[in-house]
Amino acid sequence: MGRELVYRGYDDFVLSQDRSCSEAMLRGSEPILGRKDDNKRKVMIFIAVPVGATLIFAACAIIIFIRRRMKRRTAYEIANTAGDISNVDSLHYDFSSIRAATIDFTDANKLGQGGFGAVYIRTQGKLQTGEEIAVKRLSKDSGQGNLEFKNEVLLVAKLQHRNLVKLLGFSMEGTERVLIYEFVENASLDQFIFDPVKRSQLDWDKRYKIIRGIAKGLLYLHEDSRLKIIHRDLKASNILLDVDMNPKIADFGMARLFKQDETQGNTRKIVGTYGYMSPEYAMHGKYSDKSDVFSFGVLVLEILSGQRNVCIQKEENGESLLTLAWKKWREGTSSNVIDPVLRNGTGSERDMVRCIHIGLLCVQENAAKRPTMASVAVMLSSSTMSLTVPSQPAFYLSRRYGPLDSKDSYSSEVRTGGSQGSSSVNDVSVTKICPR
Repeated sequence: MGRELVYRGYDDFVLSQDRSCSEAMLRGSEPILGRKDDNKRKVMIFIAVPVGATLIFAACAIIIFIRRRMKRRTAYEIANTAGDISNVDSLHYDFSSIRAATIDFTDANKLGQGGFGAVYIRTQGKLQTGEEIAVKRLSKDSGQGNLEFKNEVLLVAKLQHRNLVKLLGFSMEGTERVLIYEFVENASLDQFIFDPVKRSQLDWDKRYKIIRGIAKGLLYLHEDSRLKIIHRDLKASNILLDVDMNPKIADFGMARLFKQDETQGNTRKIVGTYGYMSPEYAMHGKYSDKSDVFSFGVLVLEILSGQRNVCIQKEENGESLLTLAWKKWREGTSSNVIDPVLRNGTGSERDMVRCIHIGLLCVQENAAKRPTMASVAVMLSSSTMSLTVPSQPAFYLSRRYGPLDSKDSYSSEVRTGGSQGSSSVNDVSVTKICPR
């Protein structure tokens, strides 16, 4: 009996000891597991923070690199148009001298006002060249930034041709941006051919000389100069006329340089003047020398007809000039498109109709079917060379358009839109109304 009690007591003791040890082990295991979880969290945080920081730093570095590369590419493109701007420092003038030469930009010396600013003539004081000058002062809200300004300075400073306007200098001081050109006595082409009175001063010989001169200037830009330039904003208001009515292509703010092996460029920002823009450029942002050829074709038809491409008389049902010219050519009545001033003059109607034919070849919808300016120059110099049959022109429309008043002789107008007569800047998803 006593032995059983002893055994039972021993068993109870052992059992109680086992239970105590088990509880103690369980209690002791809790802080051990907690320490392991904390350590894991610390390790994960220790790893995640630097990894995350590295990723953020890498992303920022990539963004900065891309932006710098884009800036460098833009700078490279500009620099390659005519070298670094430091190379044209000799053309830089103090703004104070320009202000004095124009008598503080007084309205009495203003030649005209356009979308990018006012143009003034020098009336007193002398610049280094001693030449008569026209001063284009960019307005602060003109939309033409430093890129376009430098682009024009660098391009025009290196281009020398009798049918290109000559840049004599520039000035940059604070927010002031000024371009100094040779003074061209007869302002711009649009002020003659679209004026019911002044157009009588342009007989057929003068208009033909203007057409050939523009063609020679474009040919120089596309093929004959050491730089291949696409103007991208060729229009009547950007053709200046000297005292002998020789044409000079002006405003290179929107021009682009092409490499020797480059044939086409692309852009998401469409700039230029609607009515002169080729369809592939207006709708897809693709531009090439054939874009300028299209603009030239529009100019030829405007010079022959004395009417704007986007403003045809009501009796023609508001049709565009391209539509009217194509319709009359198909009917064999192209002479009906010719300006009455020319029809009543002494010029050869046959030569005028031939120029309409050349203009239609230049405005064909398919860029590949348009001639090069070299071919156009040959066509214009030979009255016996046979011409191919043109296809239907681009923008073959029959709609009513409102007149556009274009008076800016020395500036470019950033315009495009969904229909002729509207004007906006097509910057992908941003549309701004820019009244003329």
